[in-house]
Amino acid sequence: MIRIASIPQTIDLGPFSQWLDSQQVIHEIVSGDGHQELYVEGEHLREPVTVALERYMDDPRFRTDAPTGGRQHVHRSIPRHWQAGPKDAVITFSLIVVAGIVAWVTAFGAREPLMVMLTAVNPLEWPVATMTQRVDALVGTLASGQVWRLLTPDLLHFSVMHLVFNAVMLWFLGSQIEALDGRRHIIGLILLTSLGANVPQYLISGPLFGGLSGVVYGVLGYVWLVNQWRPRFQFPPALMTVAVVWLLIGFTPLTQALIGANMANAAHLGGLVSGVLYGFIVSVFRLQRRN
Repeated sequence: MIRIASIPQTIDLGPFSQWLDSQQVIHEIVSGDGHQELYVEGEHLREPVTVALERYMDDPRFRTDAPTGGRQHVHRSIPRHWQAGPKDAVITFSLIVVAGIVAWVTAFGAREPLMVMLTAVNPLEWPVATMTQRVDALVGTLASGQVWRLLTPDLLHFSVMHLVFNAVMLWFLGSQIEALDGRRHIIGLILLTSLGANVPQYLISGPLFGGLSGVVYGVLGYVWLVNQWRPRFQFPPALMTVAVVWLLIGFTPLTQALIGANMANAAHLGGLVSGVLYGFIVSVFRLQRRN
């Protein structure tokens, strides 16, 4: 959460908290040691909430001689009907749009010269039949300065349904993370889960894979873990069960029968583990900061 200000205990923040609720602003007020700390969810709310708070504090009606009691903690959870808009989640929205453009330009992987510009390594330039060859190809590719190839497989999709499913899931979860935790967190999460998904998938299967599903599993793991510590994201509990079951099915021959293709299982697993790890680190850091 974003810290807005430290307010003297003599200011009654009750009415201001009610006003924030009416504006559907998720917030916390932590009181103790003669002052109150106001936190809100979402970096984009820092300026408008600060301005509103300053106006509120200038009103003498809300000053009180209330004693400074023990530590209090007020929490506001996310309204069930809330959903971020494109302005609240610019990074998430832009990533989905770029993936759609890349899918169109590459004709869902049919235009090979364009597609191989975004794969982990260029299979037309490097032998990738064995693990040793794949490691050598990756090292050589990175040494040549093509570092972007660690991330750009996320943008490749090979069917309309592949793109739509990933886009819907990423928007549902990623937009919440960006709107509530801020852009730096969604950027960090995307970068970490991309690396955690793409590198192992490449080493295991070679460069002919793609999709945002590794990132989708990453944001899924992040939201699930964070909600265990302090529920605040919209996240149906059954979603994690379905995702794990689908992940396990991916390691069986059933995927060929169900969708006619193999899944990027290492990317899914790597993304999920990376997202859970990021969520754990963020949750521990916030817990230490509050105590």
